[in-house]
Amino acid sequence: MFLSKTTALSEQASVRKKKRRIRVHTLGFWSYARKNTDLYLMSIPGLLFLVVYKFVPLYGLTLAFKDFNLFIGDNIVDSVMKSPWVGWKHFDRIFHDQAFFQVITNTLLISLYKLVFLFPVPIVIALMLNELRLKWMKRWIQTIVYMPHFLSWVIIFGLFYSLLGSYGMVNQLLGAWGIASISFFSDTSWFRTLLVFTDGWKDTGWNTILFLAAMTSIDPQLYEAAIVDGAGRFKRMWHITVPSIVPVILLVFVLRLGQVLNAGFEQVLVMYNPAVYDVADIIQTYVYRIGLGKLDFSLSTALGLFESVVAFILIMSSNAISRRYLGRSIW
Repeated sequence: MFLSKTTALSEQASVRKKKRRIRVHTLGFWSYARKNTDLYLMSIPGLLFLVVYKFVPLYGLTLAFKDFNLFIGDNIVDSVMKSPWVGWKHFDRIFHDQAFFQVITNTLLISLYKLVFLFPVPIVIALMLNELRLKWMKRWIQTIVYMPHFLSWVIIFGLFYSLLGSYGMVNQLLGAWGIASISFFSDTSWFRTLLVFTDGWKDTGWNTILFLAAMTSIDPQLYEAAIVDGAGRFKRMWHITVPSIVPVILLVFVLRLGQVLNAGFEQVLVMYNPAVYDVADIIQTYVYRIGLGKLDFSLSTALGLFESVVAFILIMSSNAISRRYLGRSIW
């Protein structure tokens, strides 16, 4: 009897403490908001953009659970509301479709190739640029490696097709040397390599910005102390620069893991063709062909929802693993 009363009193005390803590936190927030009214007013356009373009369209996810008929209503919203509910029908269609598993395999393979072969490259380039002492050379190299990022995939496709196409410069040189030409854009054994290479050529320079920015925040006294202790340039880079940018590397890696089902829609859409569908058709291009080509909006919405859920699970799990085993995380 005494123990039960003591337990009840302790629970009531803990509840009161939680309520008091929430009240203090709430009052502190409103007090801060009154002192910084101008900042909150400035945030209104961004919040409206977020609501209108990010939260309102979430209603369209109901298409994944309906047999959507575009012509059943007077407008799109009315058509969505009047379309009949079918539950998990479209998800069953997805998981019983052999083409879906091929698409998932292609997406994962292309994303993993890009992650394995391209993720370390910006780090290495940033380390090399950070060690350059000639400022003019550093500026020129930065400009050259950044420039491809600002080109559209259409332009990049044109550039590489003029080099690697059937009658491109590379195949003409191979023919002059008596070597059989290579169909880079229609050969299934070469196309994924082409995707990885062109993606690296376009975005590697731009991705170095994050790591270079992280290196500027390193305390110069660490390098001075290392020089006094007799550490060479390589040891300073390995024992000071690399450990100092580990949080940024981890942040980028976790975000990239969350995008593992996004293998580059624009790139693949511009560069692929029916001859390489077996190795290049990814989730986004499959959704595009099913949704717009066959007007099966319900199935394409179910695919998109599946991709988003998997990405969310990957980000949460990778962040939790990093926090537990490395002691670092995004949140």
